[in-house]
Amino acid sequence: MVAARQLSALDAETLRRQTAAAGETAFQNEEGVLRWLAGEYGLAYTTLDDVEPDRELLSLFPARVLLKEELLPLRRTNGTVEVATSRLFATQGLDSLKTLTGLRLKPVLAPAEAIQREMKKRLGVGADTIGSLEEETPFQVVDEDQLEDTDLDSAAEDASIIRFVNQVLRDAIELRASDIHLEPFEDEFRIRYRIDGVLQDVPVPGQLKRFQPAIVSRVKILSHLNIAEKRLPQDGRIKIRIDESEVDIRVSVIPMLHGEAVVMRLLRQNATLLGMGELGMDPREYKCFQHVLELPHGIILVTGPTGSGKTSTLYTALNEINDSVRKIITIEDPVEYQLKGVNQIQVSEKAGLTFARGLRSILRHDPDVILVGEIRDKETAQIAVQSSLTGHLVFSTLHTNDAPGAVTRLVDMGVEPYLVASSLEAVLAQRLVRVLCARCKQVDDSPTAQALKVQLGIPVDTTIYKSVGCRECRNTGFYGRRAIFEWMDSDSEIRQLVLRNASSDQVRDAARRAGMKTLAEDGWRLVRLGVTTVDEVLSVTTAKEVSLTMDQAADQTEENAPHSLALKRP
Repeated sequence: MVAARQLSALDAETLRRQTAAAGETAFQNEEGVLRWLAGEYGLAYTTLDDVEPDRELLSLFPARVLLKEELLPLRRTNGTVEVATSRLFATQGLDSLKTLTGLRLKPVLAPAEAIQREMKKRLGVGADTIGSLEEETPFQVVDEDQLEDTDLDSAAEDASIIRFVNQVLRDAIELRASDIHLEPFEDEFRIRYRIDGVLQDVPVPGQLKRFQPAIVSRVKILSHLNIAEKRLPQDGRIKIRIDESEVDIRVSVIPMLHGEAVVMRLLRQNATLLGMGELGMDPREYKCFQHVLELPHGIILVTGPTGSGKTSTLYTALNEINDSVRKIITIEDPVEYQLKGVNQIQVSEKAGLTFARGLRSILRHDPDVILVGEIRDKETAQIAVQSSLTGHLVFSTLHTNDAPGAVTRLVDMGVEPYLVASSLEAVLAQRLVRVLCARCKQVDDSPTAQALKVQLGIPVDTTIYKSVGCRECRNTGFYGRRAIFEWMDSDSEIRQLVLRNASSDQVRDAARRAGMKTLAEDGWRLVRLGVTTVDEVLSVTTAKEVSLTMDQAADQTEENAPHSLALKRP
């Protein structure tokens, strides 16, 4: 092994001298060096982009050795197995595989990053850890249905289980996941990450099912939950620090048919807040938002489903008005961002600190601006309304499908219509759409795309794009997300409708006459800008919003009506 290292260092130094003498810029990166070595030693070179490793061949080699030595078996040719490596002169790995399998091996040069990427894809997250558990067998997981006690506590504290859970958490954070799902089934223990709002399967070792109880117990220990309780749902929290940033993890454990399922929501505490100008609002919405931030009192609501970015938008607004002359207090569950200069309260149901109780206490702290994480019940809604009427600017979130629906929702919760009409200043509905991957998006000039342009009122000469998929975006065609907005000001006509208990459809019609754009319309704006796709907008908006857009486009361009195409949500 020492000799191999010396040979590797010697050749590396020789290569550097030759490179410097030749002045070849191609040798300044790993790919250039590997291509040169392949030519010098008569070996093949591959980027692994178009190579599909043989899964049956992979099963012949111990995952722990492959991962440790960064070797990836590719294919069997004429009795010889081609193995991808970036370490031509570190021969101890290939020697170990030869000894363990008795097979003839031939090195093929490939970049280290490509090998690591393919290894994770083929072998699964934590394959080396699970492999070592299989070999060492430091504990035995017994049947969960047995009544006698198990030594699951010590199993969950095993170094290999700790390392595996840590690997999953780190992998999810690096991939920008918002949630981690650990799901037990009869013959597998599946792990999925929610990335850009879509669940994606994570490759894991096939033998992971054996260690399911210990992995769940490790998560419970981290969350300060009762590992002996397997019949009832439990909720907990984990706080970790990784690469100088803190991540708050909300944990939910629920018993399923084949064991306990775990979902972990990842909240990055040190995430950088966007400025108001970076939210991506249309000029009208941006101007309206800036206006309400200058109001002395009233309620501003942000609506949308869970995970639509409501809290992030409100934090951005608070950050905009955060100065030394205002007292800003928030009450949240949980506190997702820590804002300097803002007094933030964490809801604790166990301790009896609810939104309503905390909000009543906040009013005795002489605030100017109040943020209520979510209006969940009648009591919280009534206190929020009363707070706005007594001279406070109140921000909060509500779960409704669109902006007009927030008005009727408050009335349905038990708030008197005259209180809603006099306190509500504006409602902002929002959704998140996935952003096209800049590396692989392609122009969509298909007949269907042209017909959609006509029907949606998009100029025919506008370039729209379609998703393709590449390594950078994990073959999804999208990378990151962006918000679309629907802004409704509470003007005199809408206040009169609220007092008459009008329906949300009537409120919507009045808001559109006043200039409100629907979520779908704002989505088409992003389509025209080449940010996202038509299908992506359709996936997060309702059929009613789409039909309103289509009716408007038809009114504006009646001559194009014969070419319209029926839209269907995917």
